[in-house]
Amino acid sequence: MAVGADPLLDLVRDPTLLAESVGNHRPVSMQLGFVQLASPSLSVLGHRSLRLVIVTCEASADWVNRQSRHRYRGVVRVLLLLLLASAVAGCGATTEAVGPVPRDPAIGTSPSTYSDDRTPKKTVERCRRGSVQRMGTARTSYAAVVRKRAIAFRRPGESELARFGPKNINGVATVFAVLAKRVDRHCAVSWYRVQLPLKPNGITGWVRPYAVNVLPLTTRIKVDLSARRVTLFVRGKKALSATAAIGATATPTPTGRYYVNQRLIPTDSSGPFGPGAIGISAFSEVLTGWAQGGPIAIHGTNRPQLLGQAVSNGCIRVHNDKLMRLFRRALAGTPVTVSD
Repeated sequence: MAVGADPLLDLVRDPTLLAESVGNHRPVSMQLGFVQLASPSLSVLGHRSLRLVIVTCEASADWVNRQSRHRYRGVVRVLLLLLLASAVAGCGATTEAVGPVPRDPAIGTSPSTYSDDRTPKKTVERCRRGSVQRMGTARTSYAAVVRKRAIAFRRPGESELARFGPKNINGVATVFAVLAKRVDRHCAVSWYRVQLPLKPNGITGWVRPYAVNVLPLTTRIKVDLSARRVTLFVRGKKALSATAAIGATATPTPTGRYYVNQRLIPTDSSGPFGPGAIGISAFSEVLTGWAQGGPIAIHGTNRPQLLGQAVSNGCIRVHNDKLMRLFRRALAGTPVTVSD
């Protein structure tokens, strides 16, 4: 009886047909075996190897002569080729070369390659939610420029400190120095901790990232009061040094960590501020009645003979030529350290 459309494949699907085709008077013994295909270029349903059931035929020695044995071996070879072609086509395999299966060093065996292995990978949490990460190094710092409006809080989302517009009282951009960032579990910034241009000196607050544009800087300024010297560093290397006049004993220059919060150009470059003033986020601690609270700046001078002395009301004076070089390079947001 026919099992399928292809009589050769029917012999493999139903081994009893082979005995019927030979004849009842010629005894045939059937043997089932397994052959491991070692070719790495075949892939069936995601497997790197295929186990095929092979039907081998052993005719009785009393009637199978050498010629008939040769004929049966040819039939078996044809069956093997047809069976292999049918298995590969039916399983949707390709003949594209596939490299050797890598071994898992942890267990010393090859990993599973089943195509239906859909085990989802566990998402790795990269950051701890609410963690605070410091920003800035000796070479790089960050400035936050207010977009339209920024609200500074003492703590993230709690206790409002101050509100800022895009420009300050002098009509220049409102800028903060970025000190740190608070992130969520995906490491996205949820808050920036910034230094503010307010009293008391060095005050900080938290602002939302959507309220500011954050920009990197490669400059920083060091003011050494005892040496009467201002030094500009670019990418961690000294780029400029200038002799300075500092605050008098009665009106000392406040020490601490600040930043350049504004750069101003006087209408009269021959006046006491020279050609420009680099405002920093510090205020005099004694001249409380001055306009805008007595802000401190690094500026030029019309009395260069006083450089190197403690004679100012708290500001830091340098030669006009040095001031212009400093003005061009020390952008808003540049960290400023003032020390004794």
